[in-house]
Order: sequence, then C-alpha cells, then structure tokens
Amino acid sequence: MAEKLSDEDVGNLISLEISDALDNYDTEYSADRIKALDYYLAEPFGNEIDGKSQVVDTTVSDVVEQIMPSLMRVFCGSDKYVRFSPRNAEDAELAEQASDYVNYIIAHDNNGYKIIDTWIRDSLLFKIGCVKFYYDDTTTVEEETYENLNDAELALLLNNPDVEVVEQSTNITSATMVDGSEVAAAESFDMKVKVTRKSGRVRIENVPPEEFLFNRRAKSLEDARFICHRTTMTVSELISMGYDEDEVREHIGSTRVELEEERDVRFGDIGSGSDTSPADDSQQEVAVFDSVILMDYDGDGIAERRRVLSIGDSGSHVLENEVTDHIPFAVISPINMPHRLIGRSIFDLTKDVQQIKSVLMRQYLDATYLTVNPRTVAVEGQVNLDDLLDGSAGGVIRARTAGAVQTLGGQGVGGEVLPLLKFMDDIKGNRTGITAASAGLDPNALQSTTASAVAATVKGAGQKIESFCRNIAEGGMKDLFKGILLLSTKYQQEKRVIRLRNKFVPIDPREWDSEFDVVVNVGLGTADDEQKIAFLTQIASKQEEILKTLGADNPLCTLQQYAATLREIAEIGGFKDSGKFFNDPQMVAQMVEQKKAQAAQQPQQPNPQMQMLQLEQQKAQADIQIAQQKAEADIQIKREKAAADLRLAEQKQAAELEMRREELALESQLRAAKAITDAEISTNLPRV
Repeated sequence: MAEKLSDEDVGNLISLEISDALDNYDTEYSADRIKALDYYLAEPFGNEIDGKSQVVDTTVSDVVEQIMPSLMRVFCGSDKYVRFSPRNAEDAELAEQASDYVNYIIAHDNNGYKIIDTWIRDSLLFKIGCVKFYYDDTTTVEEETYENLNDAELALLLNNPDVEVVEQSTNITSATMVDGSEVAAAESFDMKVKVTRKSGRVRIENVPPEEFLFNRRAKSLEDARFICHRTTMTVSELISMGYDEDEVREHIGSTRVELEEERDVRFGDIGSGSDTSPADDSQQEVAVFDSVILMDYDGDGIAERRRVLSIGDSGSHVLENEVTDHIPFAVISPINMPHRLIGRSIFDLTKDVQQIKSVLMRQYLDATYLTVNPRTVAVEGQVNLDDLLDGSAGGVIRARTAGAVQTLGGQGVGGEVLPLLKFMDDIKGNRTGITAASAGLDPNALQSTTASAVAATVKGAGQKIESFCRNIAEGGMKDLFKGILLLSTKYQQEKRVIRLRNKFVPIDPREWDSEFDVVVNVGLGTADDEQKIAFLTQIASKQEEILKTLGADNPLCTLQQYAATLREIAEIGGFKDSGKFFNDPQMVAQMVEQKKAQAAQQPQQPNPQMQMLQLEQQKAQADIQIAQQKAEADIQIKREKAAADLRLAEQKQAAELEMRREELALESQLRAAKAITDAEISTNLPRV
C-alpha cells in the first residue's frame, strides 16, 4: 500500500492539473470566447479600409437577444423553477415541501432571475455556462450602538454569546423631591457592541467561463477527474471564512488569475486599463483555486473525490482538503456534443453569417455611396478646381474646353447583394429557428397564408428553441436543483421559518430524503400561450361541471385540482403570484379538512329553513311508508281472497265429486235391482 499524500504532494498535484487545464483553455477555448464577445458587441473585424464602409452586421447579437426572451419565459415565467417528485406515496408531502423550499432559495435567498439570465447567456455565447452552489456559513461582524438601555435590556443583550462589548457608559438621572420625599436616581446604559452573525444559507453564483477549468477530454462533470474554479478573493473574505491571517497574507500579490485579455474584451466597451490596488490592505486580493479532484489520497489504490481549496500563484498552497460527496458546479450548453463536456454555442452557428453579411453590406453601401455621389474626372489645367470642389446646388464650373469635366458614375449592386443577404438570413433561420416569420416581425412574410400554415411555421421555428430548453433543463438545471436540495438536507441543522403562499411555514430539511426525482419546469412557454390557456379553460369547465354534478367529494375531480388549474391559467397569463387570485391547492385541501372537522365537532345550530326542509323530508318519508303499508295490505287482502277462492273451489269440486260418486253408486244399485227384478220376472213367466 502506498503512503498517504502530504499537503505538499496534494498542492503539487493540484498545480499540475491547473497548468494542464490552463494550456487546454488557452489553446482551445479562450480565443473563441474573445471572438464571440467581439461579434456580440459588433466590434470591427480588423480588415477595415479607410474611406470604405466599415459597418458590422449584428447577427450574433440579434439571434441571442431573440432567443433569450423565450428561454427566460420557459425557466422564469413563474416562481416554480423546479418540482421534486416522490419515489414513494408516503413521501408526497415531503417532496412538495422540498419543491417549495428549493424554489424559495433560488428566488429569495439568491437573485434567481439574474443568475439564470447570466447562466444562459454565457452558454449561448461561450459554448458553456457555469454556476457554483455552496452552503455559506461565513461569519460577519457588525458594530451596533444602543442608547438608554434599562437593566433588563442590558442583561438580555449581554447574555447573547454572539455579542462583544466595545464601549459602555452609564447614565444617572439626578435625584428629585416629590412631596418632600427623595426619589432614587435612575440608571440607563449606552452600549457599543460587535455582533457576530453566521449566515447559514445556500448560495448560487455565476462562474465566468474563463474561471472554470477541467481536465482535457472530460465528457461530463461526473467523469471529469479535475474541476476547478479559479478566482480571486480579498484578504478580508478569506479571514472571515476562518483561515489564518498570516497564512493568507503570505500570498498577497500573486499573479491575477483572470485572463486579462478576456477581461479587457468584456469591459472594453465601457473602459480600459487594469484595476488599481485598493487603499485598504484588507481588500488586497489573493489567487484562490477551489478544486474537485479524483486522487488516491490515503494510498489504498482507489481514487476518491476530494475538494481542495488552495491559494497562491500556482494554487499549490493547500488550505482545505476533504472528501466530498457532490460536485458543486452545474454547467449547460444549448447544443450538446456527444462525449464532450462543452457543446456548441449560437456564436458557432452564426459567426460566418455575420462575417458574410458584413462584407455584403459594406459592398452594397460602397456602391450606393458611389452611385449617389459619383467621382468626377477633370482634365488637369482645363478646369477651375475651386469651382469643381464647390458643391453648391446650381453652381457654375468654369472650364477652358468642352468635356473637361465628366462624371465617373457607379453601378448599383442591389440586384446582386440583396438576394444574397436574404439567402444568408434563410441560412441563419435554418440553423437557429429565428426567422422574421416565426418572430412575427415581417407583415409580408406570412401574407395570404392559412391559419394552420402560420401555426405550422411558428411551431417549426419553435422546435429549435424547445431543443435548447430541453438540453438546458436536462443538463445543468437538474444538477443545480439536486445540489441545492443536498446542501439543505446536509448542512441546515435547524428549522427555518419562511413565507410560502402568504403563510409563515417552518421548514426542516433534515426530515427529507435528498433522492427525490427532479422535474424541471420546461413546459411553460414552449407552446403557444393562447392555446394552452384555451385548453386549460376547457379543463376548468369540465371540472366545474363534475363538481356541480357529483359534489366536492366525488372520486373524479377535487377542489384542489380545480384550484391548480385556475392557478396554472393565471401563471401562463403572466401573473407570477397566482396566490393573489386563488389559494394554493394544498391550502384548499387543508381548509376542506378543517371545515369537515369543525362540522363534526360543533353541534348544528337550528335553522328554520333546514327544519322545514327536514319536516318536509320526514313527511315525504312518512307518506312513502304509508303508501308502502297500504300497498302491502292490498296485496295481503288479495292474497287471502285468492286463497279463500281457491279453498272454496276445492270444496265445491270435492262436493261435486262426492255427489258424482253417490250418483254412480245409486245408479249401480238401480241397475243391480233392475237386473234382479228382470231375473225374477223371467223366472216366474209360464213356460210355453
């Protein structure tokens, strides 16, 4: 097993990685960033000729500024930047809380709109946009003055462990006499104290592209072996973070880490020259390198990810070295490149268009100048040059011979140049999706076109922007929101009361799981707002119908879902705070449950109308019961009558059968008696 690395070894390793990353940046990316900013600011190309047109086209700037509103509407169109989805049903409420809190951190603890705007602009211009997120527990010291404190107020102030007394004075009020008795003198206190405060907040800051370093061939942040934020910090800032003052001051005056050429280009349109040294010694700057590196620190043969904070010219003096479980950076590119950390920018798509259009515009203007103000040929010695140079309208030019003055006319090139300019605009539109038709700027672009064709044109152009949005959302946006949630659950050690939905709510991230699924709100703004509002309005009408027909407790649609639909319509309409119009669905659910609980606990107050309604209901029920009883009695009577009739019929049938039997028996007896009589008569007759 290898030996554990020393701080000197770690510093040397960091220095080598920084040097290699700087060489990579200088050769691969720095020149492109400088050129991109020059194109964005429409700076001259350097090939201009005196006396000729020097106009510079603004295609790069135009496309970026046309794309930005759409992207900002997508990600900042509401105060819900992100939503966390629970992986289990029991985590639904915690995921909702986490979503609210992370959105609050972005919007209120940090200037979320400005950060995202700068982040996206960097990516559109410089191929990559980078933000850094960290938990800031920096200690700040402020002086406060109190006057005329009483004993209780003084004791309360001094019991605060974060308060250090600087100056103290006692004020004694002179004794007075009231009704001949002496009143005790009153004391008050004046205090000047130092108050030490710890912020304890998740901070997000933009990282300029030239300050973000990574190793060559890095495909993503996850597989990069070295990532670094190189910047400068003041002596005061480093000391307030808890570092030794003498150790920090040893490295004052290190070479500035910003690429001066890139800084000069960035500030070149508003000023030039380098910064002056601050008069206050505490504001002297030190080069700082905040690195995340894979290295085998403990010598077990397995590299672990560590965060190393170092200072100095080469970054070799280590201040911190600790294991880390996350990468505190999030990067985005509008156009992803396979197997590369840095993708492509809008500048890459449009730089040649700006060059060609600038050349064409210069040629067109030069030809136009020559046509409007042509050059003149004059025979030397035959023309009065003072008259020739006098441009007064109707002026006379004196010449000795005819034809001594001739106009050298220019030939217009509009017929050749204008179609080429239109052709280059078409190329720009195909590459970026930004056209006059999609932007709705050209009244003739979609003239005499059907509504469906217009919608198809706008939708087709929007697919490019939708692709940019998806790359940004699924890239750095998810990493940023996951990182904020991780820092909150790991470092916030106490509850925090914040204002959500016009209510002050205690939030304790320690109860959460940092492994929620992240859903970035990229749907807002990618489609036509009018279509979305119309569709949501139809949904709201269906929900209203269901609630009216089936009631609030129906299994198909709840009041919370109806409130969510109404809030969504308001947010798409441009109102960030939809709570002004409709309560939050969660609040609606709580209010419904509270009303149910109150209704179950409180006795019902007598209501005459309700009593009348109840009496009518009781009467109706009684009438129904009487009718049912009458119907049952009628049925019973009919049943008994039918049974009696049946018995009577049976008895009648039995009697008839008995009579028939008796008749048959009597007939049999009569036949027997007749037979006997006939026999006797036959016997008594005389024989012949």
